[in-house]
Amino acid sequence: MSQLLTSAPHRGGLPAPVPTGPVRLHINGETRTLQLAPWTSLLDALREYAHLTGTKKGCDHGQCGACTVLVNGRRINSCLTLAVMHEDDDITTIEGLGTPDNLSPLQQAFVDHDAFQCGYCTPGQICSAQGLLNEGRAHSEAEIKELMSGNLCRCGAYTGILNAVQEVVAAQGEMVK
Repeated sequence: MSQLLTSAPHRGGLPAPVPTGPVRLHINGETRTLQLAPWTSLLDALREYAHLTGTKKGCDHGQCGACTVLVNGRRINSCLTLAVMHEDDDITTIEGLGTPDNLSPLQQAFVDHDAFQCGYCTPGQICSAQGLLNEGRAHSEAEIKELMSGNLCRCGAYTGILNAVQEVVAAQGEMVK
């Protein structure tokens, strides 16, 4: 029977130590050096080591989009990538887009359009929408729907989400009907 590295016997019957190393991440404009095992996902690094819990763990398989963050301005599923792969990259989580007293335009649009119900998927939805804006790819309702299709809302708040994204795109003068 095989054993995990963390439970393999070590001198004195104690578990073997888990190998960790420093990983330097630029998170929400702040450089952080975290001691991480090489197999730590970016999602777990953000939540468990950087203590930024806005990014959610949904399926942990890249199928729901709840863990979406921005890396160098592009959206990724943070559950599918290792933190060590993003050393020195610029990572933006929902906490880096605005503050409770100064919401980003997308965050404010989500509030204005009631684009959430339970709110669990909302951080990933907003980060994905911000990625669309950064990529310059959200020019029509059909494009927004297609490009946001990797983010699931189990409550069915899609109409509000679409309306919120359309409002911000239109305010930027990029919306095409």
